[in-house]
Amino acid sequence: MGASLPPKEANLFKLIVKSYETKQYKKGLKAADAILKKFPDHGETLSMKGLTLNCMDRKIEAYELVRLGLKNDLKSHVCWHVYGLLYRSDREYREAIKCYRNALRIDPDNIEILRDLSLLQAQMRDLAGFVEARQQLLTLKPNQRMNWIGFAVAHHLNSNGAKAAEILEAYEGTLEDDYPPDNERCEHGEMLLYKISLLEECGFHERALEELHKKEPKIVDRLTYKEQEVSLLVKLGRLEEGANIYKALLTLNPDNYRYYEGLQKCFDLYSENGKYSSDEIDRLDALYKSLAQQYTWSSAVRRIPLDFLQGDKFREAAVSYIQPLLIKGVPSLFSDLSPLYNHYGKTDILEQLMLELEHSIRTTGRFPDRTEEEPPSTLLWTLFFLAQHYDRRGQYDMALSKIDEAIQHTPTVIDLYSVKSRILKHAGDLVAAASLADEARCMDLADRYINSESVKRMLQADQVALAEKTAALFTKEGDQHNNLHDMQCMWYELASGESYTRQGYLGRALKKFLAVEKHYADITEDQFDFHSYCLRKMTLRAYVEMLKFQDRLHSHSYFHKAAAGAIRCYLKLYDSPLNSPAEEEDHTLKTLQKKKMKKQRKTERAKKEAEEKNGESSASGTSKSGKRHVKPVDPDPYGERLLKTEDPLSEATKYLKLLQKNSPDSLETHLLSFEVNMRKQKILLAFQAVKQLLRLDAEYPDSHRCLIKFFHKVGSMPAPATDAEKLVWSVLEAERPSICQFQEKTLTEANEIFLRKHQDSLMHRVVVAEMLYILDPTKKLEAVKLIEDSSNIVEPTNATLGPIMAWKLKDCIGVHQLLEKVLVDQDAALRWKVRCAEYFPYSTYFEGSRSSAVNNLFNNQEGKTPVNGGTSDPEISQSTIPIISNGKLEAFKNLAI
Repeated sequence: MGASLPPKEANLFKLIVKSYETKQYKKGLKAADAILKKFPDHGETLSMKGLTLNCMDRKIEAYELVRLGLKNDLKSHVCWHVYGLLYRSDREYREAIKCYRNALRIDPDNIEILRDLSLLQAQMRDLAGFVEARQQLLTLKPNQRMNWIGFAVAHHLNSNGAKAAEILEAYEGTLEDDYPPDNERCEHGEMLLYKISLLEECGFHERALEELHKKEPKIVDRLTYKEQEVSLLVKLGRLEEGANIYKALLTLNPDNYRYYEGLQKCFDLYSENGKYSSDEIDRLDALYKSLAQQYTWSSAVRRIPLDFLQGDKFREAAVSYIQPLLIKGVPSLFSDLSPLYNHYGKTDILEQLMLELEHSIRTTGRFPDRTEEEPPSTLLWTLFFLAQHYDRRGQYDMALSKIDEAIQHTPTVIDLYSVKSRILKHAGDLVAAASLADEARCMDLADRYINSESVKRMLQADQVALAEKTAALFTKEGDQHNNLHDMQCMWYELASGESYTRQGYLGRALKKFLAVEKHYADITEDQFDFHSYCLRKMTLRAYVEMLKFQDRLHSHSYFHKAAAGAIRCYLKLYDSPLNSPAEEEDHTLKTLQKKKMKKQRKTERAKKEAEEKNGESSASGTSKSGKRHVKPVDPDPYGERLLKTEDPLSEATKYLKLLQKNSPDSLETHLLSFEVNMRKQKILLAFQAVKQLLRLDAEYPDSHRCLIKFFHKVGSMPAPATDAEKLVWSVLEAERPSICQFQEKTLTEANEIFLRKHQDSLMHRVVVAEMLYILDPTKKLEAVKLIEDSSNIVEPTNATLGPIMAWKLKDCIGVHQLLEKVLVDQDAALRWKVRCAEYFPYSTYFEGSRSSAVNNLFNNQEGKTPVNGGTSDPEISQSTIPIISNGKLEAFKNLAI
């Protein structure tokens, strides 16, 4: 570096490099300017000056200088390396790799460039290149531990675990017998555990166990040692030894469910689907009874049997598990037992049991078969459980009755108000649910979780402005939008985006959904720093797990929701393009309150002036290193630019491809693929989506809808003219006989057969009716009759249960919207609304008799009732909405402590 410069300037060049490494950017710039005074065309100095300016957020100047430096000295590895660093800082990793490769052509043995290249290859999962780079580093510096470890990890990631284990053994051969010293024992132990996990992964179980026992004195992490040992013993079939180790582990942690699962495997009593024979159930029962005597303080040993026991034995175990928790007052008891509601028959037993306990507490003040009186709070928590139980079963009247009684019993328990809010949400009264959640929040202003739950309820009720103010109570002072974004608060952004979508504010909705997508991009970028850190600190097992997690990152539910929400917004944007700017402005002026707009403009003007003032004083607002501290300003806070996209479908396709790659087993992914590709006239891609839907669930209503719509659309298209169209047609003709629904049947016949198979299902009947109308618009009345003839069948229950309706509120809302917008029959839609108002008396959408839409005047406005009972515009403050006092906060006014 700086070899072509005289000694004085060469020393200055070294100072530039040192200043860059120590982040003394002003000092580095001064030295660079001193060299450039005498040698204005020196490429390496120009490049280093550009790199320094890049760190001071002067990117445009930085790129100009680096490119000029490279132009002046194309054969300098420094210039190419700096150019790569510049691209790396902007996350242009592929371009950076190209620059590093060019630098290595000039200086193939440069350690720093090879190391930087290997990090980028690991980030981009160029695994073959990663192996090559790590091998070259090991060849150049074989005395460095990190190079051996890096080479082994590279082979492991490249699906060659056996080679990785060999490399680690070769590295161990270079060590002395008394290695490691005391200060490196943890790191060396981690390396040994990593090597053993590699051998296990490759199937060398016997060898792995032998190595584990041999290296036992050098492994510091004793718990992981035991877990690794028992895993190998079970895989080798040495189940008795494995059982003894699992019992020893349970002594350390008797509430670890994995240990119990492993112990069951050792006794050949484990089933993936949770189904057991009566003999196996008896053996499991005996096993857990003996374990319960050993680990008397463990809750897991009493909870796990509830999953496999049946009948009277289940009831007996449930009584012994539930009673102490009711006495103790554990609010999470229902959440703990909620998985049992998916087991046939256990729900009814739990209800009978809880009703008996409630009756016994009311009449005698104690549980059956007990002589001591229980504390008064026992009744409270019994009612609390029953309220959640009836809520889960859809019996909202009984749920509200129980929770109201619990509130009357002890009005100071916050959990009661939160659960009542949840019940009202499920019952369809989102406005009342939001008010009640806010009352719960007011009872403990320091509780962040209750605040978050209140915000979520407000967003579900489309009270966006009020939700933002409430969320801001737990953010830093200033712009709460940026604070929530910086905290990666994805549940808030998703709920906010969904609320904006319901209200028709697609720009704001897209802004929120794309913010979630950016968080996932940031999480992907965050792994970069760990590529070198984990090799240095020897946290190898955690590092490989982290990389595997990153590879499946976009399959997470939050990303799926955000991508699906963005695709739906783009589809709406395509179906209903924006009007002219003049019309949009006129519409905005009509819907927004003038006072609110004036206040907003004033705020924006003040913010702009502050930013300009901040920009003028930026020279004085720099750190000692010369780096500016300028807070980034969002140029499009309301998503207006996102609405002006010229091709919404191409934008939707970007996110659709991510869903297809990461969520291929989701019905929603292929439903969205069908909608996008049908609009793009991509017939084969739409057919591919239909086939995927049939593969996942051919009886799903939307699968049938897409199948019929697709072939109806294809049948109405003109005869193929071009060779490409003829090829598409031939593919469809060849594939159609393979679809079992269409074997020598017309679309109408296939539709009728689907109806006969699902005669009693509301949503199946609705889909059949919709397809009937699409296939033959003259049969509109027949389609409407098919929907209206659906019966809300009461699910069979035992005598203790009240009526449980089969219809779900969300489905009924969808049916109403279909009647109103697709079949365009306002009379039928009104009849359906009146009918559903009886089934869902708390629903604000259907204006049920007990909903806040009827009981409060502020919801009795003219015009269409909002889906969620919220206001028509997100900028209108909800401060004018009166709060519904469902929780009776007035009871606290005279409370003395």
